[in-house]
Amino acid sequence: MSSTKIILALCAVAFVAACAKKEEVVYTEPAAVTTEPTYTGKYK
Repeated sequence: MSSTKIILALCAVAFVAACAKKEEVVYTEPAAVTTEPTYTGKYK
């Protein structure tokens, strides 16, 4: 009888986990930390 209760409890936990609301993953682009240097000439 004890093993039957354990199996039913595991099935109930699996059912609740399968029906849980899933969160949508949102990916964002990281912001640039620094700007690229520009060429201004050798003697400027």
